[in-house]
Parts: sequence; C-alpha cells; structure tokens
Amino acid sequence: MNLNPLQNDRAAGVLVTLAAGDALGAGYEFGAPLPDGTPVSMKGGGPFGFAPAEWTDDASMAVALADALVDAPSDPGSPSVLTAVVRAWTGWATEAKDVGAQTSSVIAAARRLAVAAGRSYADAGDFTTAAAEFHARTGRSAGNGSLMRTAPLALAYLDRSPEELMAQAGVVSTLTHADADAQEACGLWCVAIRKAVLTGVLDVRAGLGLLPAARAAVWLERIEVAERSRPRDFARNGWVVEAFQGAWSAIHYTSAPTSGPPHLRVALEEAVRGGRDTDTVAAIAGGLLGGAYGYSAVPFEWRQHLHGWPGLRARDLMALGMELGRGEGRRLESWPRAVTHDYSMWGRTDGLVRHPHDDGLWLGGVASIAQVAELGIDAVVSLCRLGMEDVPSVAVHDHATFWVVDSFDAGDNAHPDFVLREAAAAVERYRAEGKTVLLHCVRAESRTPTVAALYGARVAGISPLEALADLRRVLPGARPNSLFLAVLRDAETGDDRFGA
Repeated sequence: MNLNPLQNDRAAGVLVTLAAGDALGAGYEFGAPLPDGTPVSMKGGGPFGFAPAEWTDDASMAVALADALVDAPSDPGSPSVLTAVVRAWTGWATEAKDVGAQTSSVIAAARRLAVAAGRSYADAGDFTTAAAEFHARTGRSAGNGSLMRTAPLALAYLDRSPEELMAQAGVVSTLTHADADAQEACGLWCVAIRKAVLTGVLDVRAGLGLLPAARAAVWLERIEVAERSRPRDFARNGWVVEAFQGAWSAIHYTSAPTSGPPHLRVALEEAVRGGRDTDTVAAIAGGLLGGAYGYSAVPFEWRQHLHGWPGLRARDLMALGMELGRGEGRRLESWPRAVTHDYSMWGRTDGLVRHPHDDGLWLGGVASIAQVAELGIDAVVSLCRLGMEDVPSVAVHDHATFWVVDSFDAGDNAHPDFVLREAAAAVERYRAEGKTVLLHCVRAESRTPTVAALYGARVAGISPLEALADLRRVLPGARPNSLFLAVLRDAETGDDRFGA
C-alpha cells in the first residue's frame, strides 16, 4: 500500500510502542496499583526476571505473527501463514521466560495432536482444535493472550476492508483463544489500529458496526464503562474484556488535555500504574497509541535499550511495521532494511567540526560517520536515513536515530518539535555518560545545526538563536529551514504547544 510519510511513521510505531509498553510494564507485573505520580520506568525484574527494557511474551508473540504476515503480503489469511505463526510460537515457548497458562496448555495439546497424526510439528489446525477443546473442557478461554499480540494483523490489512480484518482477527485469536469475547476484542482493537494508522484518529468504536447488533451493544457498554474508569478499576485484567477496558481507559483518561507524544507517554504510564497484568495492558494500549502517533512519538529513552526475542531491537520492529503497512514484503535493498544507504548523489557530505559550546560533540555530514572509529567517537545521533550497518563501530544502544526530513511541509514530519528536542536530549544523555558524540544529518546544513542549537542553548545557558549564531561561526553553511527555525523560536519563548 502506498502510505504517505505520516502514515508510514504511524505504521512503524505500532510494534515499537507495543513492545515499549510491554517492557515498561514488565517490572511491575502482578503488583498492586501504584499511587498517582509514582515514577514508571523500564526497570526490568518482575516475577520472571526480565532485563531492563526487555519485552515479554506479549511482544514476542506479536513479532512471530508479524514475521509470518510480512512474508505473505498478498495472502495474509492463508493457512500457510497461520502455520508459520504457530510454529514460531512453539519454538519461542521452549525458551521463553514466561508463557501464559492458557497459551502454554494449547501449545502442549497441539503438539500431542501432531505426534498422534505422525507429524513432526503442529500446524494451525492442531492449534485451533486444541484451543476449541480447551474451551469445551474448561467452559472459558477468554484470557488476554490473543488480544496482546493482535496488533500486527491490523498493519497487514491496511489495504483491505475492515470487515476482512475483523473476521481474520477472530481466526487468529482462535489459534489459542476460542472464546467469542477474545475474538471480538481482537477484531475491535485491530479495526481501531487500522483506523489510527490511516487517519491518526483514536476510535475504539470504529468496529462496533461490524458486530451483530446485540454484541455491539454489549461492547459499547463495556467501552463506556472504561471511559468512566481508570485502569486500576479493572482488577481482573487477565480476562480479555478487562484488559481491553484497562487499555482503553488508560488512553481515554489521559487524553485531555494531552495529545501526540505526551499522550503516548502518560497513557502507557497510566496503564502500568493500574497494576496486575501491567505488561499486557500496556502492550495492548501501546499498539493503538503507536498507530495513532507513530514511531516518532516514542521517547528515545524507551527506544534506546528496547530489546527482546528473538534478538531484536527497536529498529527491527520499526522496519517490520513499515514493511507490514506497505504490504510489499521484506525490502532488503531499501531503507530501513538495507545494509547501507547511498548518499553519493548528494555531492559533498563530509566536513566535521566541534560544537562551539562542547568540544566533546562533533558535528558533520553523513560522510563523517566513516571517521567515527578513527576519532574515538563513542555515540552517534543520526538525523537522516542510514543502512543497518552504516555505523558498525558503535554499540546499537549508542546509535540514536531520528526521523526528520529537511522540509517545511508539515505533512513530511511527524511531531517535528518533539523529535528535534528528543535528538538534543539524546546528545545530552550520551554526553552525561561521558561519551564523545557525533551529531549528523546529510550535509550539516539544516537538521544538524537546529539540534546543535537546542543542545547548545542548554549547556551554555543561552537562547537557541544565540546558540545558532555561534554555530554559524564553525558551520558557515548552517541554514535551518523555516519549520526548524520556528522550533528554535518556540524554544526561545518557552512555547511547548508541540508537546516536547
């Protein structure tokens, strides 16, 4: 599907924000609700001993679903896709720190069915049968395990109808969770994510008209209860209905007066403070918030160390989300999946100078990354597209990447003020750790001096425009475009209308 720049950013944000919410909640799982104002961080730990910023089973199962879907863009509902998903889940479960009780039971039963049939692995049919038997035996199978992982399906159905997405969400849910509540919750949440990515609107009611009238009335009442409540009010959020309500109440409760990046942050923190199944509620909320606000709205401090099964980082999830949204499969030769990104058509992109207010910060064009090892640079802050291996000499968590296009068109950049300030904050974070830093874009003419001025203002105690004047003495070609100059002027006056 041909996505515009803002839709592309929003598609990229779905999996990253889902995983960020998951990792944020991991250290608080099964705890009591937290008092208002209690700081929430990716501290890790919790009952299963996750590392700081490590995602849990929620994002891991979503990644497996996304991987299978991205490899079949023309037929995301095929039996072969579903079998690829359940095979990945089976492999993951053998090494996972935590597998939900219902999911674990279904995986074990599906394996037994496969062995009885003389097959070496369980297919989608085995899983669906095992899940149906679990439901028949227990009389209930409405845990939150299918809702927590469902977000990638919405990306795979951006160019298809909401009706098809609603139906397929139910099919994917029945691989482990056959209960009608689980199927409908997945369908409603997927349709809401689809609308968020396409329009930027948060609308959990978008799929109600696709349900039978009686069921739509039930879910409307549940949504209205969520909007009168807070996540802490849903003590049984291991049940899919209360997990759904807890996630939506976190989003709705924090929606006024915030929007954009500030809303994304406070909503996920509210989800975690709700207690009990914190990682799952925050992961569910994250998938929808990421769809509405995008990758660019996720705080760098959350993205920096984000990681999890099977050895992926935030950038991998960003790439996977983009590819799913475009529906073109894995684009190994294109950004962001390509090994390198070619800037040869831009002419000279070299030049390297020290920041006038901090000689531990280098400023340059994209060609300057070739000098990182030679100059003993420890961290890189990139303001332009790069390939996966364009900066091989620094650790992954010491390479901060930001989506910002040198354009004054508001339709080309999501949350430009927030992104530019986040980039300056990343420089400050690395410098506080004692690292020598390279800040660069393509030619160090617009993006780099803007971020350098924001950073310089903080460290030198001067205004951003004064910092820019000082920068022009070492970067005579510095000429931020009108949008970026407006960001500097807003920083000058303390205007925070962009939500930095």
